[in-house]
Amino acid sequence: MRRTFLSRIACSLACGLSLGLSSQAMAEEEKPEADLTIGAYSQYVWRGWALSKDSLVIQPSTTISYKGFAFNLWGNLDTKQYNAGGNETHNFTETDMTISYDWSMASLDWGVGYIYYGLDGADDSQEFYLSLSKDILMAPALTIYRDTDSFPGWYVSAEIGHSFSLTEAIALDLGFKASYLLADDESTYADPSDSSSAFSNLFDGVLSVSATIPVNDYISVTPEMYYSFPLSSDASDMLEADNDGYNADENIFYGGISASLSF
Repeated sequence: MRRTFLSRIACSLACGLSLGLSSQAMAEEEKPEADLTIGAYSQYVWRGWALSKDSLVIQPSTTISYKGFAFNLWGNLDTKQYNAGGNETHNFTETDMTISYDWSMASLDWGVGYIYYGLDGADDSQEFYLSLSKDILMAPALTIYRDTDSFPGWYVSAEIGHSFSLTEAIALDLGFKASYLLADDESTYADPSDSSSAFSNLFDGVLSVSATIPVNDYISVTPEMYYSFPLSSDASDMLEADNDGYNADENIFYGGISASLSF
């Protein structure tokens, strides 16, 4: 009985695989995709931290993807960076590399990735992440980041969003992100209320609004606006102290526009 049962399973799998391969051969062959985006913004803000001051920042990004795998290079050019001597200059302050893989399983969209942060004037760092999302109302998504290098700890981000059709081709996208920061020890991020303890609390929230405007089949333009704010008193104290050097409050309103070429 067991041998017969296993034989039937093997036959079913073989037939299914044969049909699947046949259907795949009939379908159009999947091709690599590429995207080049250049954004110009009033400020560079990352997870609640202000990383530029009174200057326009230019952020180029290029992505190549194929069958779920993707490779991305991203940079931040500060057009009027302040250095230690108080002088102004332009400089690439950061260059990041991300390698990722996305797939669907159990009615969820999953993703894993590795990020290398190349930082000018600071120690480089590395993160691994796991993400999951669901294509339903409000498009909920959860991403867990783990820094294993210069800033060891966990950063958990939960997001929701919704699109409203403005025209047949243009949609208004609204989003909200909330996060939790858990540092490994106080030497990375200390609790403002107790410097001998590691930070562990709700951290930053971000409200966003954008609209992607297609120019043609390959080019689109996206105006974007953001409002970043702390989600706890400890986060407020930390961000207020850290952002003071950039003449920025813990509540930051910023925005800009980006142009993308995709093919």
